[in-house]
Order: sequence, then structure tokens, then C-alpha cells
Amino acid sequence: MLTLRPANERGAANLGWLDSRHSFSFGNYYDPQHMGFGSLRVINEDKVAPNQGFGTHGHRDMEIISYVLDGALEHKDNIGNGSLIRPGDVQRMSAGTGILHSEFNPSPQAASHFLQIWILPAARGQAPSYEQKNFSLTDKQGRLRLVGSSDGRDGSVTIHQDVDLYASVLTLGDRITHTLAPQRQAWLQVARGAVTLNGQALHAGDGVAIADLPTLTIAGQADSSEVLLFDMAA
Repeated sequence: MLTLRPANERGAANLGWLDSRHSFSFGNYYDPQHMGFGSLRVINEDKVAPNQGFGTHGHRDMEIISYVLDGALEHKDNIGNGSLIRPGDVQRMSAGTGILHSEFNPSPQAASHFLQIWILPAARGQAPSYEQKNFSLTDKQGRLRLVGSSDGRDGSVTIHQDVDLYASVLTLGDRITHTLAPQRQAWLQVARGAVTLNGQALHAGDGVAIADLPTLTIAGQADSSEVLLFDMAA
């Protein structure tokens, strides 16, 4: 079964410096029908204006993943990490017992466009930690590249939950398949472009909850499309 979450039905927040779209309930946007999917709790598509950002704030007991599409994002936290996140980078921050951090667009001209993803951890009260890795365009082109997993295999970042996160970049005509094991479900998020999933047309910002389907077929429908696939316990 495929359940579409259309881009134009997502929650929205526009603060001037921030234009955000929420696939699930977040902040002042509350929809009891969209509180998350499995262990996936937040998918926010954020656009941050030049020289603007999120000041220092705290999190607890959450796996937070940042996936930059355009521009850059500067990260600082109170456990000693400071980094610049660019397209191709996957940042994983485990908030655990508590972490303070800030996110800032350092460009004086270009907006920062990224997805912020929250996943509920398998266990509460873990020590805060941080990880960032780069996955090249070539590595994701026309295939599902594992970028996050519970065991950090194949060079992926370690997510403290039973979730395999894949990224793929597709051109027109590219076609990829993925098999869901028994007792698994999935969420597909279209980050840019257009694709079909088992024949259903999807566009940038659309998400799909997937259950009771053993085989997924994703086909590119634009010159350049990018998707994230979350394979998780049902």
C-alpha cells in the first residue's frame, strides 16, 4: 500500500528568514493524522536566508539528520563540534541526554536549502554524539546509496535506530528497485525533481508511506531528481 503525503498539503512556517515545510506535525503545526511514520518523526524542508539561521537551542533523545540540497549550513555545538555542511554531506547528531547547537547560513548571498530529519532513537539516555560524511554525486547516481544505518555499514553514518537510509540521484530514464524484507516498511521523500514509485507520479516535496509491498521500483522523470528512502521496522 502506498499512502501519498502531497507537498502542497504539508504544514508551513514562514518567519521571513526561514521558509519551512513540515511533512509531520512540528512546532505550531499540529495534525493528528500526520504525527510521523514508524520511528520517523520529522521531515522539514527548510530554506534559510543569507546570513541567517537557528540560534543556540537544545534537543534531547532524538537522532537528527541534516541533508543539504543547495548552499551550506554551519553547525556548532557544545560537545566541541564545528563544521560546514554542503550538498553531498550527511550530518547525524544524536541528542541523547542533551545537546545545544546552532545552525547558520554563512553565505551573504545564497539561501541554504536542506532537509532536517528527526528519528526516534531505539533507547533514551544515550551520550550525545556527532558524525558527518560526504557521499559523492557519482556514488548516488542511478542507485540507492546507503548513507545511514544502525551499524554504520558500507561507510554510512550510524543512526541509533533500526533504520536504513538511502539516497539516490536519478536522471530521466533511470530505474532502480528496492526489496522490503518481511516486517519492514518504508518512507520515500522526493527532495527534488520528479519520479514514479511503482508507477505513481511524485514531485519535489511529496512523501509516500509504504507498507505491505515487497518490491519498490523508482524511476526518474526529470533531468535530475533526488530521493531519500527510509527502510525501517514495521
